[in-house]
Amino acid sequence: MKIKCTLSVLAVVALTQTGCATKVTSLPLQAALQQTAPASDVALYFGSQDHPAVKTQLGAASESARIARRTGGPEISCNEVLAQALQKLRTYAHDHNGNAVINIKTSFHTTETASPTDFTCGVSMSAAAVRVRGDVVVLETK
Repeated sequence: MKIKCTLSVLAVVALTQTGCATKVTSLPLQAALQQTAPASDVALYFGSQDHPAVKTQLGAASESARIARRTGGPEISCNEVLAQALQKLRTYAHDHNGNAVINIKTSFHTTETASPTDFTCGVSMSAAAVRVRGDVVVLETK
């Protein structure tokens, strides 16, 4: 009887945990960038994107965001969480007198992307999360 009860409990636990794992996904960056604040004094350059000459290096910055998963699907959740993380990165750069963040990389745990076209996001049944890192700089202006 104890064995049947133990096996039943283990089966219930296994069934409730099915599908709860976080999926690391790569998504197009362009859709997420449309959700960020367009009128900002801090420019963002992802991966190896070309940018004006660096006048002053102000140091590295890293920000992350986590939100409850939206009902519209993982893409909507990932786009929104990236927009929030980028806004935090812009705020940090602005507060440290930078006018740009270059070499931006996105990641979730150990999966990292340094792409000018895609970003990495972790999404589960309950949440979406991303970390953004880059170099805060002052770029030459015309």
